[in-house]
Amino acid sequence: MYTPAHFAETRLDVLHQFIRQHPLAALVTSGPDGLEATHVPMVLHPEIGPRGVLRCHVARANPQWKSIGPQRPALVIFSGPEHYITPSWYAAKKEHGRVVPTWNYAAVHVSGQAKLFEEENALLEHLNALTKQSEAPFENPWAVSDAPPEYVQAMAKAIVGIEMTIERLEGKWKASQNRPRADRPGIIAGLEELHTPQSLEMAEMVKLRCE
Repeated sequence: MYTPAHFAETRLDVLHQFIRQHPLAALVTSGPDGLEATHVPMVLHPEIGPRGVLRCHVARANPQWKSIGPQRPALVIFSGPEHYITPSWYAAKKEHGRVVPTWNYAAVHVSGQAKLFEEENALLEHLNALTKQSEAPFENPWAVSDAPPEYVQAMAKAIVGIEMTIERLEGKWKASQNRPRADRPGIIAGLEELHTPQSLEMAEMVKLRCE
């Protein structure tokens, strides 16, 4: 990922927190038919290895799992807040007009060696961890054990687990850090005036990253 220094985020705890907050990711692998991608929720296990481990699963009917193997590195892309930035918000537009549009966003790329796990106990452990993570916001969280055991076992047979040992983490927070200080108030005000969930989230990101 091309990341100029002013957009780079390298702190492991910040990158891990981003993954937890945006668990749905694109799993990209390369197989006999070229590049393949599947969007799947990920579970981060930070306690394993120096950078952590990611686990997910795909449907057994999805042929992408067959591209997982030794000497076949995988890429996982996590996406966060994003928003179009119009040059009309810049003070520089009125001053000299030499401005262009851009798009602000936050993303984390994770790459490493992936392997499969298909044992029933390992799959159930993963499914429990994923469910606990996803159900955390609910007052009465659903649990895998709420479903009939024979149904869970049948569903587990229809999936394949994937585990990636994280070898490299790249974080990019593009939040107008490269703009002159005089342009930043207009960016924040313009985003807040739109008053959409996406624009307000980006306004907060610009505030935090441009302090």
